[in-house]
Amino acid sequence: MNPLPKCLSCRSFWPFFMLLFLAGCSGNEGRIDSLPKEEDLHAIGNESELQITDNLNVPWAITKMNDTFYVSERHGTITTVHEPTGETQRLQVKLQKKLFTGGEGGFLGIELIPNTDLEAFAYHTYEEAGDVWNRVIRIVKENNIWNEKEVLLEKIPGAQIHNGGRIKIGPDQKLYITAGDAAVPESAQNTESLSGKILRIEFDGSIPANNPFKGSPIYSYGHRNPQGLAWSENGQLFETEHGQNAHDEINKIALGKNYGWPNIQGDEQKAGMESPIFHTNGNTWAPSGTEYFNGKLYIASLRGEAVRVYDLEQNKASILIEGYGRIRDVFIEDESLYFITNNTDGRGTPAENDDRLMKIDLK
Repeated sequence: MNPLPKCLSCRSFWPFFMLLFLAGCSGNEGRIDSLPKEEDLHAIGNESELQITDNLNVPWAITKMNDTFYVSERHGTITTVHEPTGETQRLQVKLQKKLFTGGEGGFLGIELIPNTDLEAFAYHTYEEAGDVWNRVIRIVKENNIWNEKEVLLEKIPGAQIHNGGRIKIGPDQKLYITAGDAAVPESAQNTESLSGKILRIEFDGSIPANNPFKGSPIYSYGHRNPQGLAWSENGQLFETEHGQNAHDEINKIALGKNYGWPNIQGDEQKAGMESPIFHTNGNTWAPSGTEYFNGKLYIASLRGEAVRVYDLEQNKASILIEGYGRIRDVFIEDESLYFITNNTDGRGTPAENDDRLMKIDLK
């Protein structure tokens, strides 16, 4: 069994005193923020947690329409969860290229498409002629199966590790895609390669006219293994990515910028390269899905085994909730946060009913 979850409130006087003390000692304006000591404190909020469903099979991403969640699972299924009743249904995704589930590969990101009966964008790993790749497709639910309808982008380099995999519709109504470096670090600096990038395409797979490299889906480059994308209310894009030997990052993304991997990481700086607004120094979060809400980023962390909160104004991180093991994705709606555990992926220690979809009140 997993240990009893430690929740939001931090009622002892000592952590509160330490928080005030550390805040009073801060004054590193202009410095890249690394992991603050108070990161182990819990954010303030409601203590209640509610299990929506359990027994998910290596879940990866959450999306929702009306009262129903759609959770992608790495072995090529989508589980629907009707929130009011808890009723679930697991359906196969029929792909035109064989799914590759080795290492970190598989059926990864999913994003429902607005103004459709029930269609979605999806990201999955595949193998072709002995090489591993990733592709972005459009799928449609027809009776009791999801069928691939259209391929939007393929031959994104893949590997046993560092496949990226997050897809999100941005406020500009374009599709954003995170691609890892596929275990070839130098490829992140090569703008002729799609690995180690954030990509942006139109819903039909065409290239937006204002992408920074003509005819290319590349939006930004120099990334290691990005897995989180979130926008503020003014349209600013933030990204979370896995660092090497800790040094996990939060980046403020701008069109066409170079985020340095593998040339710089952590506090390192180099002309023409962007340093992170925050990194974890010697600690490892392995950040995955990310959401923005009220000036804060809510970040699922895998090896860090928690949902973390990064306050953009105060430049401080805290733990919202822990004790559920590995957390893969988060989703926020109506002041409630939902998260999925990821303990059945071969790297966690699953409880009997893992993996789970949980809900917590942010009020």
